[in-house]
Amino acid sequence: MNLPLFYIPDIVAGQQEIELDEDTSKHMVNVLRMKRDEQLHLTDGKGFLLLTSITDDHKKRCRVAVLNEQFIPQTGRKTSIAISLLKNASRLEWFLEKATELGITEIIPLICDRTEKQHFRFDRMQNILVSAMLQSQQAWLPVLHQPVGFGQLLKQEDIISTTQKFIAHCMPGDKQSLAAMVNSSLPSQLVLIGPEGDFSPEEVAFATEHYFIPVTLGNTRLRTETAGMVAAVLLKTEGNGE
Repeated sequence: MNLPLFYIPDIVAGQQEIELDEDTSKHMVNVLRMKRDEQLHLTDGKGFLLLTSITDDHKKRCRVAVLNEQFIPQTGRKTSIAISLLKNASRLEWFLEKATELGITEIIPLICDRTEKQHFRFDRMQNILVSAMLQSQQAWLPVLHQPVGFGQLLKQEDIISTTQKFIAHCMPGDKQSLAAMVNSSLPSQLVLIGPEGDFSPEEVAFATEHYFIPVTLGNTRLRTETAGMVAAVLLKTEGNGE
């Protein structure tokens, strides 16, 4: 996928020609200086990948002809991270970018007992995911959820059915290494990452009652966004031989 890649959320199978939106057109024509007959890829972030050629290099309404259409299946297991909102939004944005580059399937912003910031700019965060997907040349965009309360999340049916569920916390007690616990033969994993002040004892107890396994991410105390990044790497690589 060496050609320029752009995001079009509403690709319809069988289209022969597509008119691109103004922002995409400006980037192609004004920034990248692309011209008529040059080729590019389009993806909807849900596996569709189109090879196209520019038929009209208008800087506001660029049009492309579809030369080839393919669907790229999502490979590997479902990997989900539920991570607390942060007072410093830029740190959460950094995590979102890196988790997307790694190919995490699903990201769930979490509101915990000790979460300090609860404002969440969904559109901005979604745009960060899109940019990271395009930069890393992928055809799948992580599913980004609206923020959800800790207790509410643990009661959702799709969470209950996850095959491996972990909670990473800093409290004393018996904990397994996440690196040792991830089983790549199972279809889905979810890790909970808490706020700067960690999960409350009540949250840890509630999670274990719902069959979440307490885990450690290493021997040092990590910032929330760093913990999320470590968890993302472990979910994507452990047991895969990657």
